[in-house]
Amino acid sequence: MTGIGLEVDGTDVAVPEGASLLAAVRAAGIELPALCSDDRLSPTGSCRTCLVRADGQIAAACVTPAVSGARVDTATDDLRQLRREAVEVIVSALPPRALAPGNPSELVHVCRSMGIGPEAAQGAGGLGGDDSHPYVHLDRDLCIACGRCVRMCAEVQGTFALTLVGRGADTVVAPGTGGGWAESDCVACGGCVDTCPTGAITEPGPGSGLTSVRRPTATRTTCGYCGVGCSLDVVTSDGEVFAVLPARDGSANQGHACVKGRFAHGYLTSPERLTRPLLRRDGRLEPVGWDEALDHVARGLREAVRVGGADAVAAISSARATNEENYLVQKFMRVVIGSNNVDNCSRLCHSPSAAGLTASFGLPGGTDGFDDVERSDCLLVVGANPVEAHPVVGARLLRRVLHGAKLVVADPRAVGLALHADVHLRPRPGTNVALFNGLGHILLAEGLTDEEFLRRRATGLPELTELLDDYPPDRVADITGVPAADLVAAARLYGRARRPGIVYGLGVTEHLHGTDGVRSLANLAILHGAVGTDHGHGVSPLRGQNNVQGASDMGALPDCLPGYGKVTDPAVRARAEAVWGVPVPERPGLRIPDMFAAARAGRLRALWVIGEDVCATDPDANRVAAALDACPLVVCSELFLSETARHADVVLPATSWLEKDGTFVNFDRRFQRVRPAVRPPGQARSDFDAVHAVAAAMGVDLGCRTPADALTDCGRIAPVFAGLAHDRLDREGAIPWPCPDPGRPGEAKLYEERFATPDGRARLAAVPYLPPGEHPDDDYPLVLVTGRRWAHYNSGSMTRRGGNLALDPVDVLDLHPHDALRYDVRDGAQLTVESRHGKARLIARISEQTVPGQVFCSFHFPTSGVNRLTSDRADTVTSCPEYKVTAVRLAAL
Repeated sequence: MTGIGLEVDGTDVAVPEGASLLAAVRAAGIELPALCSDDRLSPTGSCRTCLVRADGQIAAACVTPAVSGARVDTATDDLRQLRREAVEVIVSALPPRALAPGNPSELVHVCRSMGIGPEAAQGAGGLGGDDSHPYVHLDRDLCIACGRCVRMCAEVQGTFALTLVGRGADTVVAPGTGGGWAESDCVACGGCVDTCPTGAITEPGPGSGLTSVRRPTATRTTCGYCGVGCSLDVVTSDGEVFAVLPARDGSANQGHACVKGRFAHGYLTSPERLTRPLLRRDGRLEPVGWDEALDHVARGLREAVRVGGADAVAAISSARATNEENYLVQKFMRVVIGSNNVDNCSRLCHSPSAAGLTASFGLPGGTDGFDDVERSDCLLVVGANPVEAHPVVGARLLRRVLHGAKLVVADPRAVGLALHADVHLRPRPGTNVALFNGLGHILLAEGLTDEEFLRRRATGLPELTELLDDYPPDRVADITGVPAADLVAAARLYGRARRPGIVYGLGVTEHLHGTDGVRSLANLAILHGAVGTDHGHGVSPLRGQNNVQGASDMGALPDCLPGYGKVTDPAVRARAEAVWGVPVPERPGLRIPDMFAAARAGRLRALWVIGEDVCATDPDANRVAAALDACPLVVCSELFLSETARHADVVLPATSWLEKDGTFVNFDRRFQRVRPAVRPPGQARSDFDAVHAVAAAMGVDLGCRTPADALTDCGRIAPVFAGLAHDRLDREGAIPWPCPDPGRPGEAKLYEERFATPDGRARLAAVPYLPPGEHPDDDYPLVLVTGRRWAHYNSGSMTRRGGNLALDPVDVLDLHPHDALRYDVRDGAQLTVESRHGKARLIARISEQTVPGQVFCSFHFPTSGVNRLTSDRADTVTSCPEYKVTAVRLAAL
């Protein structure tokens, strides 16, 4: 027996230190009502429905700590009567519909177990409700003021949007801002809906009243939006999704979710879903059967190879697709076509992470599992707004800060976690390397480094020390705009922490020198000895899409095979050739920007774009469209007729993450299962099936009949994945890579013994600051930064087809009041935003989230044309676009 041992109704149980008597009772297999209690929340003991007797004293089990040797009784007649009376008092104030047979609430379950019938509900009701929100409906008459929703919003989500109002029996939940729910600070995470025990707060529609603990049989899958990797339980009926609920035992989300994963599934039944292949005839896309579409694609690919050779064909795989689909796409290109011309959208976001982390530590992934990062005593969050872009991670980080961790945020905007920071650094866009070098200078100057770690486990210190001598605080302040005092304060917080962790996002990578940014940021963890040790929790990139990590892991890259072995390495090629039975090309293929350039130049004759709306999300969108128009054959696999699909010659109807089988890899390298909850509409096929079908039309059998076979096939080529298999994931749940052995767990924390570099040591990088590719001037005086907002995802193709559009209906340009005054812009005015590359139309929103001279917008509404503004300037190492620095000017419409 481990932990605290005690006796419950004559049964010996053990619970962890700090557990409550309620946890001990449940460990004994005994069910008690606890209407104000939720395991995810702090206890209050307000409802008195969980009364027990502990060592002779009656106590509320949820707020009473378990004590070693205690004797707990739950089943005596007097305790049963006390609990029943407490429930009856609560029920008596509610209207009869609170106990209606169709209500699946926790309260109905409790009453049924106690024999309390609907007649016990005697309340008159009449308090009304609030149905202003697309995803949250409030019935005030059913509120028992238990406070669970308020605590969920505060303690788990960290939004603090709810409160209790009124007095006595009239106390009910309400938005803290007053007014309607839709106008409140609510971010629609669904936590209040999931914890409500009575049905006072529900999701409108057929899933009303269902919660993560009170639901019918569901399909466990992994969210297909951002890279957090939330585990979700999908409830269906008659082939339709009724509800998507957060899994209480989800390894990444721990019973929480966000507005996208929880509610944004309306796109599944959108009348705009593609259900048949489309073929361009006489300039128009017309529906055809799969056989005709496949024949056209196969003939076009053969012709491209005949005219231009194998390298006249390219494929853009997808971070929205499963690992197995990405594996099959790259295998198709290398085995069927004979070219390494395959890439994925990590090129446009985190390719500098892969390059920089590999150069510094040896592997292209984050160094620590997020469960470890969450235990940091100081968090350095750089170039990321996880509160909006990765809401579950953002909530967990904020929870850690509210429990005492120090927080340094480096981001030009005052949003999200920056509002809670001990120090908020606001560098000019494009000056990250100078900022990180300045922090490193202070760490060295003030002796805030781990000299033993640097001596034994790192290289490059003399060169870095010499470089950092040129980055004193005053000079860094001149470059970055960050006050020298703030720079010193931030460095001291990080340097003096016992277990610091670094979390960063696209504000580090999407720059002309993004790889240098990753390396100079990694320097800080190495200097502190905070990676591969118990003195810190390393460096963690927040991946933007559900499978950005996995798409690259699977070899959908022009220079790497599965597991990141270089195509130029004969031993790596030989391993793949032994599995595939064909030669593997040794010359690296084209990156995505090079594909478009080759198409415009006439060298690329066939391009297959899978699950990416490149005309909406890639930079310098006008030139992207020109590339597609110049390419003789463009094939597009999509859910909807996207802007990219409109330029295609063949459009193949694809399936979404709720309709496919396979795995994703989340931002901290966890493989997790993806399972189909519903069937796809019409003739839509998974990318896995579509790639097989095209290969078959070209007379090639790719093997790997099932997604499970494909992951096994991948493991034969990539030793870091050899221990992974679908059946193991089904049994054990999430498993991080590296996982070379099926009998051993994967490695969540890397480099505890040695780094994966040739000499086993971390490599410090002496990288100087170099200016960004774009600069403001008199003609284009403002700097535009693009990014994500909380209600939408990427090009918005899924989130704009549902209730999220009501929450965030238009694309806006954030600008500072000083700039609004300077350029005579009114809040809500329609604007034309012009850059050196194109024009966009946006709505002005005046706020102090940005500083004077900088503006911000998202790219969720392709019709706005935001990526017509961005340039084709890209990271000098990886070709990742410089999305974060674009010079623009404003003009009223």
